[in-house]
Amino acid sequence: MDIKLDDILRLKDDELNISRIELNTTAGRGGEWFIDRWLATDLQNRIEGQTECSYWGWYGTKQRNFYPNDLVFSFVKKDGDEWLFVSAARILDVPIGQRARYEILEKYRPFFGRLIICYKKKQTYSRYVFKLRSRLEDITVKEILPDLYNGAHFPGYDQVCLSFKELEGIVKRRPSDWINALEHQKAVYLITDQSNGRLYVGSATADSKMLLARWESYISNGHGGNIELKKIVDSKGFDYIKQNFQYSIIENYNAKIDDEYIRSREVFWKKILQSEKHGYNKNY
Repeated sequence: MDIKLDDILRLKDDELNISRIELNTTAGRGGEWFIDRWLATDLQNRIEGQTECSYWGWYGTKQRNFYPNDLVFSFVKKDGDEWLFVSAARILDVPIGQRARYEILEKYRPFFGRLIICYKKKQTYSRYVFKLRSRLEDITVKEILPDLYNGAHFPGYDQVCLSFKELEGIVKRRPSDWINALEHQKAVYLITDQSNGRLYVGSATADSKMLLARWESYISNGHGGNIELKKIVDSKGFDYIKQNFQYSIIENYNAKIDDEYIRSREVFWKKILQSEKHGYNKNY
Protein backbone atom coordinates (compact mmCIF):
# COMPACT_ATOMS: atom_id res chain seq x y z
CA MET A 1 0.00 0.00 0.00
CA ASP A 2 1.38 3.38 -1.05
CA ILE A 3 2.13 6.06 1.52
CA LYS A 4 0.77 9.40 0.33
CA LEU A 5 2.37 12.77 0.89
CA ASP A 6 -0.73 13.72 2.86
CA ASP A 7 0.17 11.00 5.38
CA ILE A 8 3.38 12.90 6.11
CA LEU A 9 2.15 16.50 5.99
CA ARG A 10 -1.09 15.86 7.95
CA LEU A 11 -2.65 19.17 6.98
CA LYS A 12 -6.01 20.31 8.30
CA ASP A 13 -8.65 21.21 5.75
CA ASP A 14 -8.25 24.96 6.25
CA GLU A 15 -4.46 24.60 5.91
CA LEU A 16 -4.84 22.58 2.74
CA ASN A 17 -6.94 25.36 1.24
CA ILE A 18 -3.96 27.73 1.36
CA SER A 19 -1.22 25.18 0.56
CA ARG A 20 0.85 25.09 -2.60
CA ILE A 21 3.51 22.69 -3.84
CA GLU A 22 6.58 24.00 -5.62
CA LEU A 23 8.34 21.63 -8.05
CA ASN A 24 11.64 23.12 -9.21
CA THR A 25 13.88 21.61 -11.87
CA THR A 26 16.27 24.16 -13.37
CA ALA A 27 16.94 27.89 -13.06
CA GLY A 28 15.36 28.75 -16.40
CA ARG A 29 15.39 26.59 -19.52
CA GLY A 30 18.79 24.93 -19.78
CA GLY A 31 19.95 26.58 -16.55
CA GLU A 32 21.51 25.20 -13.41
CA TRP A 33 19.74 22.22 -11.90
CA PHE A 34 18.22 23.14 -8.56
CA ILE A 35 19.34 19.84 -7.07
CA ASP A 36 22.93 20.89 -7.79
CA ARG A 37 22.29 24.33 -6.32
CA TRP A 38 20.80 22.74 -3.21
CA LEU A 39 23.70 20.30 -2.85
CA ALA A 40 26.16 23.19 -3.12
CA THR A 41 24.37 25.10 -0.35
CA ASP A 42 25.93 25.32 3.10
CA LEU A 43 25.03 22.24 5.17
CA GLN A 44 23.35 24.17 7.99
CA ASN A 45 21.18 26.09 5.54
CA ARG A 46 20.10 22.83 3.89
CA ILE A 47 19.16 21.43 7.28
CA GLU A 48 17.16 24.56 8.08
CA GLY A 49 15.44 24.79 4.68
CA GLN A 50 17.15 28.07 3.81
CA THR A 51 18.12 27.70 0.16
CA GLU A 52 18.16 29.66 -3.09
CA CYS A 53 15.97 26.99 -4.68
CA SER A 54 12.60 28.03 -3.31
CA TYR A 55 9.95 30.74 -2.93
CA TRP A 56 10.48 32.81 -6.07
CA GLY A 57 7.43 35.01 -5.83
CA TRP A 58 6.63 35.50 -9.50
CA TYR A 59 6.41 33.53 -12.72
CA GLY A 60 7.73 36.04 -15.23
CA THR A 61 6.84 39.63 -14.32
CA LYS A 62 3.05 39.48 -14.03
CA GLN A 63 1.97 36.14 -12.59
CA ARG A 64 2.20 35.61 -8.82
CA ASN A 65 3.26 32.24 -7.56
CA PHE A 66 2.21 32.94 -3.96
CA TYR A 67 0.17 35.21 -1.73
CA PRO A 68 0.75 36.21 1.89
CA ASN A 69 -0.22 33.46 4.33
CA ASP A 70 0.17 30.68 1.75
CA LEU A 71 1.79 27.48 3.00
CA VAL A 72 4.40 26.35 0.47
CA PHE A 73 6.04 22.93 0.26
CA SER A 74 9.15 23.10 -1.89
CA PHE A 75 10.68 20.19 -3.82
CA VAL A 76 13.54 19.93 -6.32
CA LYS A 77 13.81 17.33 -9.05
CA LYS A 78 16.16 14.49 -8.12
CA ASP A 79 15.92 11.75 -10.79
CA GLY A 80 13.14 10.81 -13.20
CA ASP A 81 9.87 11.29 -11.35
CA GLU A 82 11.56 11.61 -7.96
CA TRP A 83 11.56 14.90 -6.01
CA LEU A 84 13.46 15.87 -2.88
CA PHE A 85 11.70 17.88 -0.15
CA VAL A 86 13.96 20.86 0.61
CA SER A 87 11.81 23.38 2.50
CA ALA A 88 8.37 24.37 3.80
CA ALA A 89 7.29 27.85 4.81
CA ARG A 90 4.49 30.32 5.38
CA ILE A 91 4.63 33.25 2.95
CA LEU A 92 4.81 36.67 4.61
CA ASP A 93 5.15 39.00 1.63
CA VAL A 94 5.70 38.80 -2.13
CA PRO A 95 7.79 41.75 -3.37
CA ILE A 96 7.39 42.30 -7.11
CA GLY A 97 10.00 40.42 -9.14
CA GLN A 98 11.72 38.93 -6.09
CA ARG A 99 11.75 35.88 -3.87
CA ALA A 100 8.97 35.89 -1.31
CA ARG A 101 9.64 36.68 2.34
CA TYR A 102 8.76 33.68 4.47
CA GLU A 103 9.05 31.88 7.77
CA ILE A 104 10.04 28.23 7.90
CA LEU A 105 7.46 25.71 9.12
CA GLU A 106 9.61 24.13 11.80
CA LYS A 107 7.54 20.98 12.27
CA TYR A 108 8.60 19.81 8.80
CA ARG A 109 12.29 20.56 9.29
CA PRO A 110 13.20 16.90 10.14
CA PHE A 111 12.09 15.95 6.62
CA PHE A 112 14.15 18.57 4.73
CA GLY A 113 16.65 16.84 2.47
CA ARG A 114 15.39 13.40 3.51
CA LEU A 115 11.87 12.95 2.15
CA ILE A 116 11.68 11.78 -1.46
CA ILE A 117 8.36 11.69 -3.30
CA CYS A 118 7.27 10.27 -6.65
CA TYR A 119 5.23 12.49 -8.94
CA LYS A 120 5.01 12.59 -12.73
CA LYS A 121 5.14 16.26 -13.65
CA LYS A 122 3.59 16.75 -17.07
CA GLN A 123 4.60 20.38 -17.51
CA THR A 124 8.11 21.07 -18.82
CA TYR A 125 8.60 24.48 -17.23
CA SER A 126 11.73 24.86 -15.13
CA ARG A 127 9.76 26.06 -12.14
CA TYR A 128 6.11 25.48 -11.39
CA VAL A 129 3.68 25.92 -8.53
CA PHE A 130 0.43 24.01 -8.00
CA LYS A 131 -2.38 24.07 -5.49
CA LEU A 132 -1.40 21.18 -3.26
CA ARG A 133 -4.94 19.82 -2.89
CA SER A 134 -5.17 19.15 -6.64
CA ARG A 135 -2.01 16.98 -6.60
CA LEU A 136 -2.13 15.07 -3.33
CA GLU A 137 -3.75 11.93 -4.70
CA ASP A 138 -1.04 11.60 -7.35
CA ILE A 139 1.95 12.02 -5.01
CA THR A 140 3.41 9.02 -3.20
CA VAL A 141 6.29 8.78 -0.76
CA LYS A 142 9.25 6.83 -2.14
CA GLU A 143 11.40 6.93 0.98
CA ILE A 144 12.61 8.89 3.95
CA LEU A 145 16.40 8.77 4.00
CA PRO A 146 18.20 8.12 7.30
CA ASP A 147 20.48 11.09 6.59
CA LEU A 148 20.50 14.22 4.45
CA TYR A 149 20.65 13.44 0.73
CA ASN A 150 24.18 14.04 -0.59
CA GLY A 151 23.88 13.22 -4.29
CA ALA A 152 23.54 10.09 -6.41
CA HIS A 153 25.16 7.02 -4.87
CA PHE A 154 28.19 5.46 -6.54
CA PRO A 155 26.69 2.82 -8.88
CA GLY A 156 29.76 0.60 -9.33
CA TYR A 157 32.74 1.09 -11.64
CA ASP A 158 31.12 -0.62 -14.60
CA GLN A 159 28.12 1.74 -14.38
CA VAL A 160 29.95 5.07 -14.29
CA CYS A 161 28.87 7.34 -17.14
CA LEU A 162 28.94 11.04 -16.29
CA SER A 163 28.34 14.28 -18.09
CA PHE A 164 30.78 17.11 -17.39
CA LYS A 165 28.24 18.74 -15.10
CA GLU A 166 27.65 15.52 -13.18
CA LEU A 167 31.38 14.94 -12.73
CA GLU A 168 31.84 18.58 -11.73
CA GLY A 169 29.11 18.17 -9.12
CA ILE A 170 30.88 15.14 -7.65
CA VAL A 171 34.22 16.95 -7.56
CA LYS A 172 32.70 19.99 -5.88
CA ARG A 173 30.26 18.27 -3.49
CA ARG A 174 32.59 15.34 -2.74
CA PRO A 175 30.00 12.72 -1.72
CA SER A 176 31.86 10.16 0.37
CA ASP A 177 30.89 7.05 -1.63
CA TRP A 178 32.11 8.57 -4.92
CA ILE A 179 35.31 9.98 -3.42
CA ASN A 180 36.18 6.72 -1.67
CA ALA A 181 35.57 4.79 -4.88
CA LEU A 182 37.67 7.01 -7.16
CA GLU A 183 40.56 8.37 -5.14
CA HIS A 184 42.41 5.05 -4.65
CA GLN A 185 41.76 3.46 -8.04
CA LYS A 186 43.91 3.21 -11.12
CA ALA A 187 41.95 2.97 -14.35
CA VAL A 188 41.64 3.14 -18.09
CA TYR A 189 38.89 5.63 -18.85
CA LEU A 190 37.01 6.95 -21.85
CA ILE A 191 36.03 10.50 -22.75
CA THR A 192 33.34 10.79 -25.42
CA ASP A 193 32.56 13.93 -27.41
CA GLN A 194 28.81 13.49 -27.73
CA SER A 195 28.54 16.07 -30.50
CA ASN A 196 30.51 13.95 -32.99
CA GLY A 197 31.25 10.58 -31.35
CA ARG A 198 35.02 11.09 -31.21
CA LEU A 199 36.79 9.34 -28.34
CA TYR A 200 39.74 9.87 -26.04
CA VAL A 201 41.20 6.95 -24.09
CA GLY A 202 43.25 7.83 -21.03
CA SER A 203 44.73 6.17 -17.98
CA ALA A 204 45.01 7.06 -14.32
CA THR A 205 48.07 5.76 -12.51
CA ALA A 206 50.06 6.52 -9.40
CA ASP A 207 51.97 9.10 -11.45
CA SER A 208 48.73 10.99 -12.11
CA LYS A 209 47.59 10.53 -8.49
CA MET A 210 44.87 8.01 -9.34
CA LEU A 211 41.50 8.37 -11.04
CA LEU A 212 39.91 11.08 -8.90
CA ALA A 213 42.82 13.47 -9.28
CA ARG A 214 43.02 12.75 -13.01
CA TRP A 215 39.38 13.59 -13.52
CA GLU A 216 39.64 16.65 -11.27
CA SER A 217 42.16 18.05 -13.73
CA TYR A 218 39.57 17.87 -16.53
CA ILE A 219 37.06 19.74 -14.40
CA SER A 220 39.69 22.37 -13.66
CA ASN A 221 40.59 23.27 -17.25
CA GLY A 222 38.75 20.95 -19.64
CA HIS A 223 41.84 19.27 -21.08
CA GLY A 224 43.86 17.84 -18.18
CA GLY A 225 47.08 18.63 -20.03
CA ASN A 226 46.23 16.51 -23.08
CA ILE A 227 47.50 18.22 -26.23
CA GLU A 228 44.55 17.41 -28.50
CA LEU A 229 41.96 18.28 -25.86
CA LYS A 230 43.75 21.54 -25.17
CA LYS A 231 43.43 22.39 -28.87
CA ILE A 232 39.66 21.95 -28.53
CA VAL A 233 39.51 24.22 -25.49
CA ASP A 234 41.65 26.83 -27.27
CA SER A 235 39.60 26.75 -30.49
CA LYS A 236 36.05 26.07 -29.25
CA GLY A 237 36.18 27.22 -25.64
CA PHE A 238 35.74 25.52 -22.27
CA ASP A 239 31.95 25.66 -22.65
CA TYR A 240 32.18 23.23 -25.56
CA ILE A 241 33.75 20.68 -23.21
CA LYS A 242 31.13 21.34 -20.55
CA GLN A 243 28.27 20.84 -22.99
CA ASN A 244 29.52 17.80 -24.89
CA PHE A 245 32.00 15.65 -22.98
CA GLN A 246 31.07 12.44 -21.17
CA TYR A 247 33.31 10.43 -18.80
CA SER A 248 33.23 6.67 -18.20
CA ILE A 249 35.46 3.88 -16.90
CA ILE A 250 36.63 1.05 -19.17
CA GLU A 251 38.71 -0.85 -16.62
CA ASN A 252 39.64 -0.18 -13.00
CA TYR A 253 42.42 -1.58 -10.84
CA ASN A 254 43.52 -1.33 -7.24
CA ALA A 255 46.55 0.72 -6.26
CA LYS A 256 48.90 -2.29 -6.15
CA ILE A 257 48.71 -2.95 -9.90
CA ASP A 258 51.85 -1.78 -11.71
CA ASP A 259 51.52 1.47 -13.66
CA GLU A 260 53.12 -0.05 -16.76
CA TYR A 261 50.38 -2.65 -16.94
CA ILE A 262 47.75 0.10 -16.78
CA ARG A 263 49.46 1.93 -19.63
CA SER A 264 49.58 -1.26 -21.70
CA ARG A 265 45.82 -1.60 -21.26
CA GLU A 266 45.42 2.00 -22.36
CA VAL A 267 47.32 1.21 -25.56
CA PHE A 268 45.14 -1.87 -26.09
CA TRP A 269 41.91 0.12 -25.83
CA LYS A 270 43.20 2.86 -28.10
CA LYS A 271 43.74 0.16 -30.72
CA ILE A 272 40.35 -1.47 -30.16
CA LEU A 273 38.45 1.84 -30.29
CA GLN A 274 40.73 3.36 -32.97
CA SER A 275 40.83 6.55 -30.98
CA GLU A 276 44.15 7.58 -32.53
CA LYS A 277 42.80 7.30 -36.05
CA HIS A 278 39.27 8.60 -35.48
CA GLY A 279 39.39 10.27 -32.07
CA TYR A 280 41.41 12.64 -29.92
CA ASN A 281 44.35 10.39 -29.02
CA LYS A 282 47.59 11.22 -30.83
CA ASN A 283 51.07 9.75 -30.62
CA TYR A 284 53.81 12.33 -30.26
